[in-house]
Amino acid sequence: MFVSLAELEQMVSSFLWPLFRIASFFMAIPIIGTQMVPMRVRLGLALVMTALIVPVLPEMPSFSGLSVEAWLIIIQQILIGTILGFALNILFQSFVTGAQLIAMQSGLGFAMVTDPANGVSVVVVAQLYSMLSMLLFLAMNGHLVMIDILAKSFYVLPVGFEGFSQEVYLKLVLSLSWLFMAALLMALPAVTALLIINFAFGIMTKAAPQLNIFAIGFPFTMLVGLVMYWANLPIFYDHYLRMTDFMLNFIRDLLPNASGV
Repeated sequence: MFVSLAELEQMVSSFLWPLFRIASFFMAIPIIGTQMVPMRVRLGLALVMTALIVPVLPEMPSFSGLSVEAWLIIIQQILIGTILGFALNILFQSFVTGAQLIAMQSGLGFAMVTDPANGVSVVVVAQLYSMLSMLLFLAMNGHLVMIDILAKSFYVLPVGFEGFSQEVYLKLVLSLSWLFMAALLMALPAVTALLIINFAFGIMTKAAPQLNIFAIGFPFTMLVGLVMYWANLPIFYDHYLRMTDFMLNFIRDLLPNASGV
């Protein structure tokens, strides 16, 4: 069977254009896009996912591989995939930030470990909540929802020069305030209880100055912090469902007219 050079270029471009968007998506999302997953594994997953999605995607445009238009399209696809993956990172960082707020107020912030996913030092309880949120996300097929959103993005944002509007970039920047709001909602019960306890110790210090408040208050505050973490676990599930549902809808709304696809 004879295949012309034009047909060969069309076959290659129909695979490469989606690959840039899918590969950048896998490099940016949590769990898969972290340092725990080797680069070769991420690239292999991107190749397999591209091979599975390409048959159901719309027809890809044909551009010369060495033209300026081709490089602009590559940059556009990388940007789209990175934004979709980065938006999901905001969800998981909200749980880590909330756990760190509780740890700093309860005196448990001294226990630091290296986060293997990001390569930075975080408190132990923040690492616990990070692992818990990732496991819940996988158990509830959240990764399949993200792959579905990625596949739909090729219909509402087809391969070409069209990308996200300026409103999308503004929404992404403003979503950082949502991160701190979600973290505060998660940590508010524990922080309020610890604030009342510190207020009570302040009254005790004023009433009995000879009382060594540091010898009593610091261990008691740490103990209450551990109890608050234990009491917060049943509430965390409901909080996780609300925040995850909001963020997945937020990511879907980043795509223009995604509800009609």
